[in-house]
Amino acid sequence: MEARKIRLLLELRRQGISDTNVLTAIESIPREHFVDEPFLDQAYDNIALPIGSGQTISQPFIVAKMTSALELGPRMKVLEVGTGSGYQAAILSKLCRRLYSIERHQYLAEIASIRFNNLRLTNIVQKVDDGNQGWHEQAPFDRIIVTACAPTLPSKLISQLSSDGLIIFPLADISKKCQHIVKINLNSDGEIVQEKLLEVRFVPLLPGVVPNKTKI
Repeated sequence: MEARKIRLLLELRRQGISDTNVLTAIESIPREHFVDEPFLDQAYDNIALPIGSGQTISQPFIVAKMTSALELGPRMKVLEVGTGSGYQAAILSKLCRRLYSIERHQYLAEIASIRFNNLRLTNIVQKVDDGNQGWHEQAPFDRIIVTACAPTLPSKLISQLSSDGLIIFPLADISKKCQHIVKINLNSDGEIVQEKLLEVRFVPLLPGVVPNKTKI
């Protein structure tokens, strides 16, 4: 596993990931803890993998790219919409003061919580809820990351950004039938500044909560 991790880190560097803090965080988090047993031999392949409930653990390059684009600092308060396997959250937890993570699938949230505890990641706060609504009680956030594709700019999430805040999320382009990671800044005047980063493919950002019917 260690040799495969080193190869992955070298591949990420070749793909343009140069933020040493992000690379160090990726190196420190064992991705094999976040994939299901049938896919353990692919834990350090630069690909997305299924995690159940129709969801995936993102490709490491996409995790690294979105994390780098967040421009995180050690004192920042971050909101993640879409805990999923917990891998992205684990990376973020190494780079910010506190991470608040929302997951609509109770089953995935519970599995992720076990993984966080096993890795002693104590600065992650979770809840099962509709991520479209954000986390009003804990707002404002310095940074927000959404790991599912939204059809439009998520206005409720943007309203929960602090001044000079930043949000990263996949945005659907219906006319071109594609998705792009979009980076949105709020400038000092509260105006929205939008930048398109790269084309991706994410599961859709859906409303509501999916209760757990499976015992852990």
